[in-house]
Amino acid sequence: MTHLSKILFVLLLSWSMLAQAHDTKRPRIGAPNQQTPAGVPENWGTYCVTELAPLFREALALYGSNNLMISKPYGGQFSKAPNLSSGSNPLPRVLPKIPFTPPVHIGQKDKKITVYVAKKIVTMDPGWPYATAVAVQDGRILSVGSFEDLKPWLDKHPYEINTSFKDKVMYPGFIEAHGHPVMGGIAISLPPLTYYPLRNPYGPEFPGVKNYSEMITKLKEYVAQAKSPDQTILTWGFDSVAMGGKNPTNIDLDKVSKTNPIILWDASEHFVFANSAAIKKYGVTKEQLAKTIGAGRNPDGSSNGQFLGTEAAKLIMLKPLAEILTPERGLYSLRYISALMQQAGITTTGDLFYGGVNLDLENQLVNEVFGGPNAKARIVHVVDGITFMGIYGSKAIDQAIALRKRSNDQIIFNGVKFFADDAFVSLGMQLEWPGYIDSDKYKGLFMFNSRDDFLKAMRPWWQTGFQIHVHSNGSGGNQITLDALEILQAEHPRFDHRFTFEHFGISTTAQGRQLKALGAIVSTNPYYVSERADINANYIGTDRASLAARMASLINQDVVVALHSDTPVGIPSPLLEVWIAVNRVGSQSGKVHAPYERVLDVNRAMKMVTIDAAYALGINDRVGSIEAGKFADFVVLETDPQEVDPLKIKDIPVVATILGGRPTLTSETKTPNWK
Repeated sequence: MTHLSKILFVLLLSWSMLAQAHDTKRPRIGAPNQQTPAGVPENWGTYCVTELAPLFREALALYGSNNLMISKPYGGQFSKAPNLSSGSNPLPRVLPKIPFTPPVHIGQKDKKITVYVAKKIVTMDPGWPYATAVAVQDGRILSVGSFEDLKPWLDKHPYEINTSFKDKVMYPGFIEAHGHPVMGGIAISLPPLTYYPLRNPYGPEFPGVKNYSEMITKLKEYVAQAKSPDQTILTWGFDSVAMGGKNPTNIDLDKVSKTNPIILWDASEHFVFANSAAIKKYGVTKEQLAKTIGAGRNPDGSSNGQFLGTEAAKLIMLKPLAEILTPERGLYSLRYISALMQQAGITTTGDLFYGGVNLDLENQLVNEVFGGPNAKARIVHVVDGITFMGIYGSKAIDQAIALRKRSNDQIIFNGVKFFADDAFVSLGMQLEWPGYIDSDKYKGLFMFNSRDDFLKAMRPWWQTGFQIHVHSNGSGGNQITLDALEILQAEHPRFDHRFTFEHFGISTTAQGRQLKALGAIVSTNPYYVSERADINANYIGTDRASLAARMASLINQDVVVALHSDTPVGIPSPLLEVWIAVNRVGSQSGKVHAPYERVLDVNRAMKMVTIDAAYALGINDRVGSIEAGKFADFVVLETDPQEVDPLKIKDIPVVATILGGRPTLTSETKTPNWK
């Protein structure tokens, strides 16, 4: 070994040891002093890798073979993530096929140029920031500027001028940097019981229910609308934390109906509440209750209607979920969320949990809605790492690479995702000291048994060159992810890796600097500020609740920050997300939360839903700005967000979206039969 090699070896070893020593000051993942929810088994985090997926998977596996368009052997994939420390990789008997993704042509099918003119075009290209005309050919941007600037092209080629939006403002099409179209679409298209208003693409928005009494009143309305006295009323969005903390029992819900089975699926997606008719219809037994943690029981051993946690929820939710997971319902739900996205100006959405429910089902639904010539948006699939390792074993990365090579202009595969800690809304995220105010009730948990397992899962993907996204919510989850990235960089240095912290909910200034030093980026959820800061102050303190979803302090360090909704946590609405970033106003109090974290430059905030969101998904070479050569994806607004009162940004009407040069008016997607 040369002298230089010895020095490098010692430096590398010291860096790795330093990272590990640094980590010993904090609770380890899976260590005895980690915070674990009371009454929940220690290994809960190894399979609760997202809020919806476990229930969906098992419903598909147990009850879905007759009414779904999937093969039974592959129905549910697996209910628990593989034990990475033992090297086991449970494989289904029939592996899903890699979907065939033929080239899809969106937009014009001839070489004729279409020139869109507008009052103002904001390009997000800092060197050519504004224009009034953009030339489109074959679904791509040919040239942008003034009409005179386009003359070199127009003088030599046939063209037509579209003046439909001559009095409007155009931006690059908005990008949903982190969504769950399949799972989220199913959840938000159920009868809602949400605390906050919920948009409906086909009618007036749901106004929200502000307390327990209003929730019961709304349930009675749903029962009155039922087609039969035994029709199941499956609802979504009940928010016990926001509504005062009361959880209903079967006795409470029996007062709404003794014949209609009633099921409340709560906003955290971890808790379910049911009446006696539902408990009876879906066959919940005393024997099942006795051996299931989180299943509430009466003194005689019968169910009290409360199913707290994923394992308990499975007792009551699997059959009703299977009843709605039909091809028809699946397509309706995906079109439902697609309509919401179009009406919000979104032309590209990320799918940050591809494969997490069922690859066959997801592929067929997505190909139907996003893969055809009349699609309203593009989709970027980020594979779920644990799912792919569970299905394909040692071939997981090869399968993900094969998918990436099969991308087309509409359905794109890029990146891999892992989970560090649990959910923000349910207060399952892992916090560093001082933790939660009520530490006996709220604990937080990590998703792996140990840091070594976390590293072992990500290491081969990192070394292969994949962009890695990590769901990381609390300060504890963020720190363990930062330390893991530090070790990965020490072992195998990379440039432009775009390691993305998804959510980065509760963080410290030191973590922001460490993130910058390691070259990572952030995709954050602004709803953590507007919808949860007022609520969470009583659980984690005013300062940390207000500082959720840091923005300005990261941007000031030149960290790339994107915005997202993480549907169904929030509804896809980029202008609302920008409004939150600029104002940081609490929905309940009207208080400005952490005013120094506001993104006061509206143009900079708009980048967070356009070019920076594209960067976070690894597709900024194709979308996110209006530049020659990129896809002709635009959003048409009534006015410019940069020229209105910042408090009115969220109210700006979206007039239309343009995908590959083909316009869709917002009015066209406001009926369930849109095409």
